[in-house]
Amino acid sequence: MSEPEDFHPEEDFAALFEASTRASRFSKGQAVEGTIVGIGDEVALIDIGSKSEAVLDVAELKDDDGVLEAAVGDRISAVVVDTVGGLTLSRKLVRKAASDKEVEDAYHARMPVEGVVQGVVKGGYEVRVGRSRAFCPFSQIDTVRTETPEVHVGQTYTFRITEFKDAGRNIVVSRRVVLEAEQQARAEEVRRTIVPGAVLTGRVVSVPPFGAFVDLGGGVQGLLHVSEMGWSRIADASAVVEVGDEITVKVLRVDEATQKIALGLKQLAEDPWTKVAGSYEVGQVRPGRVTRLAEFGAFVELEPGVEGLAHASTFPPSSQRGSWRRAVQVGMTGAFQVLSVDPDKKRIGVTLMPEGTTSASLAAEAADQAEATSRATVPQVAGFGSLADKLRDALKPR
Repeated sequence: MSEPEDFHPEEDFAALFEASTRASRFSKGQAVEGTIVGIGDEVALIDIGSKSEAVLDVAELKDDDGVLEAAVGDRISAVVVDTVGGLTLSRKLVRKAASDKEVEDAYHARMPVEGVVQGVVKGGYEVRVGRSRAFCPFSQIDTVRTETPEVHVGQTYTFRITEFKDAGRNIVVSRRVVLEAEQQARAEEVRRTIVPGAVLTGRVVSVPPFGAFVDLGGGVQGLLHVSEMGWSRIADASAVVEVGDEITVKVLRVDEATQKIALGLKQLAEDPWTKVAGSYEVGQVRPGRVTRLAEFGAFVELEPGVEGLAHASTFPPSSQRGSWRRAVQVGMTGAFQVLSVDPDKKRIGVTLMPEGTTSASLAAEAADQAEATSRATVPQVAGFGSLADKLRDALKPR
């Protein structure tokens, strides 16, 4: 049997000898830093300097879902766990087999370690890291306040050693810094998906009067302003969403300088103004509800998301300035005649029909249409569905 043409035993032996010599420069448990130079199916190749390369189980570069969290060129910290036949690294301390030296190396390398919460003590928890005993303050066991400290007892968590004193007799650990680092890593990943036009799912975390803050993942929050919640005018954000609700939103704007994210909810539904051109005509009589008053007139909701303006000049003239305000008030309903329609500018001019001059049949028919529309489009909005009933009652012959 002939040897392959490229087989050179002297060179192969020299390479093995050089690799073993390099490995001898490092000791088991030593903390090192290196750069990822290659990632295979099972192992990653790490350049740790001085012409030395080591291998690392690629599973240690993945998250709990098996997604790779590192890339070629990234710098990592690890500990030498084997020097036989080359250098083998680990980013995670081996449980129940960690020497005091390995624990100290993990502290200097700022490398996470695994520990078991053994009990509650004054001010925090007793944690067993390998063969060492450590202390974790209550404030460092989680990112949120724990009402019942005992829930953590018996749990195995990943910690970071924040203090190592008296040759290992005084060790303080923190789980919180590990969770915050993971959250920050997730936040960076999430931010890459947050671009204008993206449709994302998030959870409502707070509802101030002006809108709702939505967690999009990894602690990244965006603001869903009350004006972007629905095509209809919404006075109170809490009437639409509550803390804990999971909602789907659309990214409207992202300010790279301030990292502020503007979200929209109404953009996921059809704009009712797209149908105005085909359903509104000059001369029509429609029921409406006064939503607000301005210096120049009254805004009237003709259907959810569509408002018209009854200009002050359309009310009966009077010698007293602003006397038209006595004819209308916010919340009142009535019959309004369409004077002008401009779908492109989203403007509809209307006038309030005086009692006794409106065709009762036309107004009643318009009320029936409004009732059917409101019940079909906004069945969950309290009060709006009864608008047609109130209008019909007001127009009944007396």
